[in-house]
Amino acid sequence: MGLFGKMASDLLGISDIGSVIKPENYDKVDCDDYVMHEDSEKIFFLIKSKTDEYCFTNHAFIHLDGTSAVSKKRVLRRYSYGSHKISDVALETAGTIDLDLEIKFHLGSSAYSIDVHKKHLEEVKDLYKALVKISEITHENEIVLDYARESLELASTTLSRTVNNENSLSEQFKELNEAAFSWMVDTRKKYKVKDFGFVFEKYINQ
Repeated sequence: MGLFGKMASDLLGISDIGSVIKPENYDKVDCDDYVMHEDSEKIFFLIKSKTDEYCFTNHAFIHLDGTSAVSKKRVLRRYSYGSHKISDVALETAGTIDLDLEIKFHLGSSAYSIDVHKKHLEEVKDLYKALVKISEITHENEIVLDYARESLELASTTLSRTVNNENSLSEQFKELNEAAFSWMVDTRKKYKVKDFGFVFEKYINQ
């Protein structure tokens, strides 16, 4: 590719270095077809390069991977925030002669490092803040859920010593089990966040 071709590709946001896509163009990218709009999922941030799309929604991170050199096949990967914890978020800014900066993070055991054109630094800073906040909330909630499990075990042990002997053992077990299950489900709903739209709305400039 000649210099002019490279400049044109850069301007169009289709170079090897990712460009941040504006919200009004979300419907023009391939990732939009895989967003679960039916379940109130929406795109909050999208990075596109010549081969890949990296999409951050309120529910998940979607990666459309087209890096295969020998074919036009593309691989779609979806990581829901509820089952893939975001951690190790880092932002590597561009040096004087560099064209790109990098946003890095882990989703569960998968590591991502996305090259973005340095002209998008301000937008990527907002994404960095949102991902850090999601990581913090998830970490804090995991600690609370651990406390909840310990608390439930303690309560169950205490209750088992003080149950009313007039009831049959099976009835007592059934009541305790149902109460414990219901309490744990409610606690999990409260502290296992699946929709982080409120974080993206706070940090990403719409």
